[in-house]
Amino acid sequence: MAKQTRDAEFTEYAAARSPWLRKVAYLLCGDWHRADDLAQETVTKLYVRWGRVSKADNIDGYVRTILVNTFLAEQRSPWGRWSARRREEALPERAAAVADLDASVDLRAALAALPPRQRATVVLRYYGDLTVEQTAAAMGCSTGNVKSQCSRGLDALRRLLDRETAATAAGPSERIPS
Repeated sequence: MAKQTRDAEFTEYAAARSPWLRKVAYLLCGDWHRADDLAQETVTKLYVRWGRVSKADNIDGYVRTILVNTFLAEQRSPWGRWSARRREEALPERAAAVADLDASVDLRAALAALPPRQRATVVLRYYGDLTVEQTAAAMGCSTGNVKSQCSRGLDALRRLLDRETAATAAGPSERIPS
């Protein structure tokens, strides 16, 4: 009977938090299919530890940590490096500049261009609205590392978005080389 109660609690939590988990996974990896895989792997790892996790004060924090660690481990693996190269090769050439500046600025594309740890830090700090200390705990690093990764990530985002803005403003015949 206890296993049925445990499974019911887990199912209720997983069903309620799946959309949130999928969104965070998407912001980390930039691909809905990979986000689904990351979310599924995170839920599987959570199920294995559910007896202990269900008693925790901050279940979402624990789940977020599992997700970030799963994402970062995938990036370090040979499979992650191979699949990243395949995705880059499959990307089509960039279309001509669009006259509408708001439509041309794509934060998700700029976010996807960041290295994995910077991307994870920026997503946790600004999408997840975590403090520096909470982000450090979720990523298993120091607060100084979070601050430096976040600073570098924001600088890179600014450069990427400024480049997009300049390219769009120049028009198709006056494009600024990347």
